[in-house]
Amino acid sequence: MSDALRTTEARALPGIPADVPSKILQKILEAARECVLVISSDLRITDSNVPAAVAFGREGLDLDGRRLSEVIRDLDLHEAFQRALREQNSSDIRLKLNSGHRHFDVHVAPIELDGLPHAVGFFYETTQIDKLEMVRQEFLSNISHELRTPLTSILAFVETLEDGALDDRENNHRFLGVIRRNAERMKMLIDDISELSMIESGKVSIDVRAVKLAPAVADVMTALSSRASERGVTLENNVAEGASVRVDSIRLEQMLTNLIDNAIKFNRQDGIVAVSHESQADRDLISVRDTGEGIMPEHVGRIFERFYRADRARTREVGGTGLGLAIVKHLARLHGGDVTVISTLGVGTTFTIELPLA
Repeated sequence: MSDALRTTEARALPGIPADVPSKILQKILEAARECVLVISSDLRITDSNVPAAVAFGREGLDLDGRRLSEVIRDLDLHEAFQRALREQNSSDIRLKLNSGHRHFDVHVAPIELDGLPHAVGFFYETTQIDKLEMVRQEFLSNISHELRTPLTSILAFVETLEDGALDDRENNHRFLGVIRRNAERMKMLIDDISELSMIESGKVSIDVRAVKLAPAVADVMTALSSRASERGVTLENNVAEGASVRVDSIRLEQMLTNLIDNAIKFNRQDGIVAVSHESQADRDLISVRDTGEGIMPEHVGRIFERFYRADRARTREVGGTGLGLAIVKHLARLHGGDVTVISTLGVGTTFTIELPLA
């Protein structure tokens, strides 16, 4: 920190009493978690704190003495500092750095140091808050869409029945069937949202014990066999008879059901869904492989996000709530494990549940 700031009277900053020693002011700035830059009238950095050096000091760049334009290239920020220096006006701006990956709320105010005009900028990082807000907005948009589609269908067929179709024996049961299917779709969505919310809030407990894997896979495949038959998909249980994993049996069934059901939905006609197991030194691997079209590389990194659709048109065709993979990932992590995906276009996709041995 420069000698100018060390000798500055506390009155240089608004709200600081004149009798506060400058060394206290110095310690306050050094202790601030926010990035702080002090700029001189020639737009050079005269002082900065450690958070600023970490945020803006590329490749060990020493900030003090540098022109502001060397450190941060942003027209709005430069204009804010110029207003503080020339017009003695404070201002607030939004700043995005590193191609928009880091966000800051910046407050720039005039300050007098040793009788010379300076400007001080306080940078409050909002990157995580902005990301959470984006996730919230996307979640609300998606859930509104997912609920609106079946609800629109339900209302349309109810109106049709009310307008006289109730007495149409040829069609009234068909209309009621459509209403039931859409109501069940809404119930599934609400159930999945509730389940995911409980898992994320830590309200779901698990009972981990040794579970025979082959029979567990067989039970899930039996439950999904009719759906597989409709698409001509062959289900293969390649798990050795004696294989066991340490897992909550109910949650294992839930994870397998979501993964195998997805593999059936997004498979080719007459494709294969195979489940296998591998035991390594510190973990068990349960793999669900399909022979579908695969997932585009740009989608793989987001496939476990709630409501994320790699192929929206195909998803509407085959159905689903869009929360299955998110639930699988959270359940795997609840066991101290994880779930990963490898996909090759034109060949297929493999999801692997990793579970710790102990």
